Amino acid sequence: MPLHTFVRFEPVPGKEDLLREELRLLLAPTRAEPGCIRIHLYEALRGPLAFYIHSEWVDEGAFEAHPKLPHMTRFLGLVGELTTHPVKGIRTKQIG
Repeated sequence: MPLHTFVRFEPVPGKEDLLREELRLLLAPTRAEPGCIRIHLYEALRGPLAFYIHSEWVDEGAFEAHPKLPHMTRFLGLVGELTTHPVKGIRTKQIG
């Protein structure tokens, strides 16, 4: 059964553009991962500014491998300086 994840990113004031670009840089290499079905980046239309990632994975094992890859270890090493809160994702399954 596919796994869906949702992650919210709140940028530090003044670092909005940098966070947006770092998130964009994750898309192509993540889409190339064998277990990634899809990944999309969203930006809130109304304040406060926040970014959201929704991704779909073939299974939980594929997602577990994701943060260990070079593009993710790089991102996870710098995201704390770009966001106001620790990054927290939620794992879900589709119903209905």
